[in-house]
Amino acid sequence: MSMNNKFTSRRLIMKNIVLSTLVATSLFVGGVYADASSTKTVKEINTIAVEKGQKQAVDSQKKLIDEAITSLKFTQKALVNLDAGETEKAKANIEKALGKLEVILSAKEAPRLLPVESAVAVHEYLGTKADVEAALKEVNTLLKQHRVQAARVLLNTLQSEIDITVVSLPLESYPRALKLAAQYLHDNQSAKARSILGIALSTFDTAIEVVPLPLLKATDLIAVASELSKQGEKQKALDYVQSAEDELKVAEILGYVSHSDNSYEMLYDAVKSVKKEIKGKNKAEKLFDALKEKLSDFKKNIFSDTK
Repeated sequence: MSMNNKFTSRRLIMKNIVLSTLVATSLFVGGVYADASSTKTVKEINTIAVEKGQKQAVDSQKKLIDEAITSLKFTQKALVNLDAGETEKAKANIEKALGKLEVILSAKEAPRLLPVESAVAVHEYLGTKADVEAALKEVNTLLKQHRVQAARVLLNTLQSEIDITVVSLPLESYPRALKLAAQYLHDNQSAKARSILGIALSTFDTAIEVVPLPLLKATDLIAVASELSKQGEKQKALDYVQSAEDELKVAEILGYVSHSDNSYEMLYDAVKSVKKEIKGKNKAEKLFDALKEKLSDFKKNIFSDTK
């Protein structure tokens, strides 16, 4: 279903429906990374984190409302009827379109939006913090040269995220539009009815939930490091913690910011404490747990600072 979306919002938020899957099944315990003897490389762990995140994003997609989709089809038919001068058929299809929403509209707590289309897209940035900094420097140079389009192309590569896009039918305005179109037809004002139906079929709410990939990667790398630390593989654990810190730095410079009380600086401090504990004689398990908790809270409160 292809739609012209009138209202679009980019919400950089870890919604509960997404977060409950992505975090609850994170590899903090057991699973693929529990056995240090089968330790994977950083690249392999990152690949698994992306694939796992994509699968879980697909699994967590909102259920599409069949009644809303069918209602849209009847509305589209009504518009075709009017273009063909078939007023009575148009009236009948508008009635059918409204009829498909009767049960939803009569519900005590009817939803504000009815999902009619959903998609998941993955945009992975494979560079380092230094690569991002170099790219941003180039963007600034291009803008100073007024090469805006070239700058935009480069800037568009600076994202590393899973986008979950949901297109929804606004339940408040759509039924009203159908009723108004029906009234116009009753008053023999087909042109106005056609106009109203056209607006109804081009007014949707599009929400994009964004899951930052560097944070997913950091989460899984910390999980691996925790398991390795428990088994006495200190150097390997340190290597994975360092890779997790690198991912956090990429997330920060790419602009994934959070409402969390835990800032990037606090995450870096927690990473520093974990590193120090791993190098010492004491077990770092409690500090790993504290770092995981801070990272989890940070991800829950991710938001966009641009839109």
